[in-house]
Amino acid sequence: MRIEEVQSTSKKQRIATHTHIKGLGLDANGTAIGLASGFVGQAAAREAAGLVVDMIRQKKMAGRALLLAGPPATGKTALALGISQELGSKVPFCPMVGSEVYSSEVKKTEVLMENFRRAIGLRIKENKEVYEGEVTELSPEEAESTTGGYGKSISHVIIGLKTVKGTKQLKLDPTIYDALLKEKVAVGDVIYIEANSGAVKRVGRCDAFATEYDLEAEEYVPIPKGEVHKKKEIVQDVTLHDLDAANAQPQGGQDILSLMGQMMKPRKTEITEKLRQEINKVVNRYIDEGIAELVPGVLFIDEVHMLDIECFSYLNRALESSLSPIVILATNRGICNVRGTDMTSPHGIPVDLLDRLVIIRTETYGPTEMIQILAIRAQVEEIDIDEESLAFLGEIGQQTSLRHAIQLLSPASVVAKANGREKISKADLEEVSGLYLDAKSSARLLQEQQERYIT
Repeated sequence: MRIEEVQSTSKKQRIATHTHIKGLGLDANGTAIGLASGFVGQAAAREAAGLVVDMIRQKKMAGRALLLAGPPATGKTALALGISQELGSKVPFCPMVGSEVYSSEVKKTEVLMENFRRAIGLRIKENKEVYEGEVTELSPEEAESTTGGYGKSISHVIIGLKTVKGTKQLKLDPTIYDALLKEKVAVGDVIYIEANSGAVKRVGRCDAFATEYDLEAEEYVPIPKGEVHKKKEIVQDVTLHDLDAANAQPQGGQDILSLMGQMMKPRKTEITEKLRQEINKVVNRYIDEGIAELVPGVLFIDEVHMLDIECFSYLNRALESSLSPIVILATNRGICNVRGTDMTSPHGIPVDLLDRLVIIRTETYGPTEMIQILAIRAQVEEIDIDEESLAFLGEIGQQTSLRHAIQLLSPASVVAKANGREKISKADLEEVSGLYLDAKSSARLLQEQQERYIT
């Protein structure tokens, strides 16, 4: 299995609740700015997270774990996402929820190990001999089929490549023509062909054709500089899980029995420890030879109290491994039972694991901070609301919860439009707060009317 053929399996997800978080909102000295990058308040927690980001960048945090602890709706997930934004897209960030480990198909420890390896990146740098340029000619040459019959087969392909310095005409093998078709290469595209493997990569459309259409979904790139035939450093980012998954796929035959066997297999297969050890050997050899560089990423486990004692003991061992990411845990629990035992512990986490953690505390938001957060959310959701209504919504948030106040924004906007107004008024908020109950009011109502419900 060649590394360049490995497809990324990183999770692509957009959490709408936190789309306004663009970073941790710190200045150059690492001091929290009052209102920045979508963050409000939590100055101490943001500064602590900023130090963690610096340690991750300096590669001094691998194998360590961080716990974000605080009441509900105090920005724990937002802090983790802020850390992810600060690190950038090149550092792997793998979010998961504690309850994800409970699967009927795969062991709990296997789910944890899979996510651990998703959070460890490998940056491979290779100097490859390539032919690079803008395609000026693409003409397949046909010949009589060697297998007999009436059809014709492609004997070779003539391709012309142009750079700033000159042009070159190449005669290519028919298998490379299949790769050109797969990449949908046409005249005017900028491509590169690897000399040793024949792999074709389409970079984009040459910017000389940028004025060809008014609207187009193409990415335009400048014509390459230098000669057509050159040595080029190619950098590829993969995770250890990408390598595991690529090598674990069964290379079965094309006969009926093999295909039926593959179809009958369960949807998800476990990757064996033996295969992982083999991949680790190859990865370590690459690192020793200077071909690859290890990029420890971040594994974020939300609602960590949902893990049981087996998972916690596995986490203890995994954190001591030489190939370990930075683990960030988050919980809103106080002193409660560790799942799977009768033992009580702070945050529902065993004491021996708590001892390994650096704990960042998040505080409940004050009235002013709550109003600022509601104003940011209204802006993100493109909702018009006046100052008086915002203050009233802040009061509702103080009495109920911040999440409940944010959830009232959209229905209030619909009510305002139904009443012929673009801007939300206090009357609209009074109307929707009368229609929807919050968790505290609902619990109070249950206590008062207990006899009416089935227990």
